[in-house]
Amino acid sequence: MAAGHQHSSSKPSVSSPSSSSRLFLLVTLLPLSLACFAFVLQWRGGLDDPVTHWSTDHHEFPGMVSTQQEKRSSRRSVSDSGCVDLLGQSRSPSFPYFRDWDFAYQSDLKPRICITTSTSAGLEQTLPWIFFHKVIGVSTFYLFVEGKAASPNVSRVLESIPGVKVIYRTKELEEQQAKSRIWNETWLASFFYKPCNYELFVKQSLNMEMAIKMAQDTSMDWIIHLDTDELIHPSGTHEYSLRKLLANVSANVDIAIFPNYESSGERDDIKEPFSEVSMFKKNYDHLPRDVYFGSYKEATRGNPNYFLTYGNGKAAARVQTHLRPNGAHRWHNYKKSPNEVKVEEAAVLHYTYPRFSDLTSRRDRCGCKPTKVDVKRCFMLEFDRAAFIIASTASTEEMLQWYREHVVWTDEKLKLKLLRKGILTRIYAPMVIIQELREAGVFSSVVTAAHMSFSKNSSTADSTLSNTRESSQATGRRKVLEFHLDLDGKSQVSAVPPLSPPGLEATKMEPLSEI
Repeated sequence: MAAGHQHSSSKPSVSSPSSSSRLFLLVTLLPLSLACFAFVLQWRGGLDDPVTHWSTDHHEFPGMVSTQQEKRSSRRSVSDSGCVDLLGQSRSPSFPYFRDWDFAYQSDLKPRICITTSTSAGLEQTLPWIFFHKVIGVSTFYLFVEGKAASPNVSRVLESIPGVKVIYRTKELEEQQAKSRIWNETWLASFFYKPCNYELFVKQSLNMEMAIKMAQDTSMDWIIHLDTDELIHPSGTHEYSLRKLLANVSANVDIAIFPNYESSGERDDIKEPFSEVSMFKKNYDHLPRDVYFGSYKEATRGNPNYFLTYGNGKAAARVQTHLRPNGAHRWHNYKKSPNEVKVEEAAVLHYTYPRFSDLTSRRDRCGCKPTKVDVKRCFMLEFDRAAFIIASTASTEEMLQWYREHVVWTDEKLKLKLLRKGILTRIYAPMVIIQELREAGVFSSVVTAAHMSFSKNSSTADSTLSNTRESSQATGRRKVLEFHLDLDGKSQVSAVPPLSPPGLEATKMEPLSEI
């Protein structure tokens, strides 16, 4: 009995270690399993923080997002929707303006800014141009297209971008513009019936007039005319925002003038100027007078003027009644003399002849004879005239040599000297923003989405597009009416053409001490 009792009483001592082992194993494996499960979910993109996903409180500059963040964002967009987001990393905090594809937040942006342009450029130029300006706060674009820009493969992509309105140079458009009051007025009359740059100048003014009406109909606050080789550089604002800059303009100001900086390319093989050019020559308005004239000859490098082309900037106009264009560089008002101010830090970056191919492309758009007499009928500025003659008469090797001497900056000592004096400056913001957009897949995604959408509706699109793009030459056959001219002095201020910066002759008119 004693032995039996002793045997039975020893059973708990045998089973106790086994139970403890199982309990210890359970306690150990459970948290490990949960940790592994959470890791798998996070790795696949299943755990998403909506606060950081949508927050606009981040102030990372474009290009500062880490590679790991980019990869996680890319994986989330693929796993969540099963396809690539049309704007690539549009939800990244680096680009707070891009929250989703439909840009539904636009109506809350104040002031509302639109840009109008007349262009024949392809997508390699227009897409970076559009999306850069979207990043800095522009909501609406009025694109008057012809040539390559009006071709089906280009225009269908442009039409697919929210906020972009494409206007084709059709027979109907020209008939409508033939009825414009501009033809009955005198402020643009000196530019009528002349070829090349003069014809473009008139066309731009007529397009600007139509864009004003569109801006008024859509309750825009500001309108800007830019070419697609120009980018606005809203320097001086905390958020690099054109919207912030114009919001701070006094309410009694009608027009804000942006002095232009001119690109100073350092290579002759540039293909994508917006992504490859970082050096610019500053405008006279943003330099001390003694520095400007003291370095004038060195900065000019034997060219006709300080800038290769124009130096009188571009302007933003407050959208209001009686607004009219005053040439491609300025705006005016039929009922008053507008109050104008020049912005102190911001500028328009003009990418002037940044590619060697620009010499021949400009030549091919003009049918003038390459003589010193005839080019004066076609071009307003001396450098454009010289470039046209070289492109029309020289061999490729001679053109390249001329291009290197007159356009490309290869003298390192001279560059360093003018950079130290402030004549030249480095500006990286547009380059970084556009490069970030490209790497995020924004441009390629827009093109792919547009063509996929087009293929679904291709049965009716071809006939519609061909009819839409039918052009005419009615503009060249118009006559200026000689009656009912509006001769009010305020409204008949002559159009402002592209003007060269001040030359050395200006030093004879004013003493250098007046700064």
